[in-house]
Amino acid sequence: MDEFVIDIPQDRLDDLRARLARTRWPDALDGAGWSYGVPPEAVRELAAYWLEGYSWRAHEARLNALPQYTTVIDGQLVHFAHVRSARQDALPLLLTHGWPSSFADFSHVAGPLSRDFHLVIPSIPGFAFSGPTRERGWGVRRIAAAWAELMNRLGYARFGVQGGDFGSLISAAVGRAAPGRVAGVHLNASVTAFPTDDLSGLTEEEKARAAGVADWQKVSGYAVIQGTRPQTLAYGLVDSPAGQLAWNLDAFASWGEDIGALSPDDLLTNVAIYWFTGTAGSAGRLYRESAPDWTPPASPDPTPTGIAVFPGDTTVRRYAEQVHNVVHWSEFPTGGHYAALQAPALLTDDIRTFFTGLA
Repeated sequence: MDEFVIDIPQDRLDDLRARLARTRWPDALDGAGWSYGVPPEAVRELAAYWLEGYSWRAHEARLNALPQYTTVIDGQLVHFAHVRSARQDALPLLLTHGWPSSFADFSHVAGPLSRDFHLVIPSIPGFAFSGPTRERGWGVRRIAAAWAELMNRLGYARFGVQGGDFGSLISAAVGRAAPGRVAGVHLNASVTAFPTDDLSGLTEEEKARAAGVADWQKVSGYAVIQGTRPQTLAYGLVDSPAGQLAWNLDAFASWGEDIGALSPDDLLTNVAIYWFTGTAGSAGRLYRESAPDWTPPASPDPTPTGIAVFPGDTTVRRYAEQVHNVVHWSEFPTGGHYAALQAPALLTDDIRTFFTGLA
């Protein structure tokens, strides 16, 4: 394994500023708001802050406070942060981000969690400093197998896993890829399929979550495009920082998020990581490569599983129990789909509560 330090060359920052300054803005319909996609005023505001107020170097230094490494697994470069706890008997915990996030999301919880866990925080193959991927097949199950190998190389015979969004799918798959080694699986923004045409027997809250799934399907064009034509999309994203910014914003907004509730610096740090590494295309390929992995397993995984539900999440317990051994269930009135950014203290406490006694 090789030590890794984020160090974006200054000429790349200068190029970004020049591109932002000469952005060619599209027209928009008056009064359309978000109904046709991200409105120009939302992108202009963040782009102006990216150009004049946001400091990449400050966030680069903040992220570099996390010890980082790279290794090659199954032919693919894998980048990860490894934060060891002062507690020698701490349980190792593998944290996996989703899309359009990055390992940087967990920088807000790494300090508090490292009091109780040895943390391993990888970048998904194809994303950021683990990208790009060079061959087909890097879907959920292959990534899960790579994560099991990563924990093996680090000497962790037994460990916990946690993830949200796509990270929830990958984390659950690690439990199946490494039976007997995973102490527990903790998920937020859990992705579980359930019927939206027959809502009989559901509570009013569960019906609202079903409606949330239906609403998401109406605005999830990014998932369709990345699941079918990721290469075509990539040309625009890797050539235009404003385009990359708009694309990521659209994904955040598609979960019904109040964009104002997400820190502009957190949003731009993720966008900047995608931009500087040029991995928008390979990250988007995860949707296409994971198509074979969407089929639910025939029976629940016996690994103890905890699920945290935040506003905007669409998880319903009875359907989650069809694929998970749910032993812990929490619902929170605040936060959101990107809980590591929106409710880091709540997420941290729930992770600690779930894993108590499971080591």
